[in-house]
Amino acid sequence: MSSSQQIIDQTIIWINKVVIGCNFCPFAARTLQQQSVHYQVEASTDMAVCMDALLKEVTLLDKDLEIETSFLIFSNAFQQFEDYLDMVSVAEHLLKKKRYTGIYQLASFHPLYRFASSEKDDAADYTNRSIYPMLHLLRESSIDKALTHYENPESIPARNVDFARKKGLTYMKLLKDSCIS
Repeated sequence: MSSSQQIIDQTIIWINKVVIGCNFCPFAARTLQQQSVHYQVEASTDMAVCMDALLKEVTLLDKDLEIETSFLIFSNAFQQFEDYLDMVSVAEHLLKKKRYTGIYQLASFHPLYRFASSEKDDAADYTNRSIYPMLHLLRESSIDKALTHYENPESIPARNVDFARKKGLTYMKLLKDSCIS
């Protein structure tokens, strides 16, 4: 089993190689360079413990405005994509219940991520395929601010899909797999 620090290090490599390297998120490089990203590994497989970890991350973001964004990495839980989707639904409901709608947004990444509209073995799924199941907590105010300085932000998802498909399934898989040392 990997240590928490090794999992974080691998996640940073994935962000650099895939998210920034493929320009899937044009705002990620700046945030990473500013060292305003928090990483938390949750080893539990218990849903309640995982949701408590999510609330701890939200509390951390509430208290520390220097942290721009947080990755909650599930090293053992939600290995099956359907289980992960169930967890994302619970997490979104929890944030809504705790009145964080409009304050924080969840982005979801999973090793087996598959868009509902994609075909099997679609390279486009790699735009959201990570090396571990994880939730990415983003400040909505930061998203709004970043989007005002980016022309046609609504084109980002389609551009990402086009990029991944042009690179192809083999390239995207090898790139993701290269992040685990």
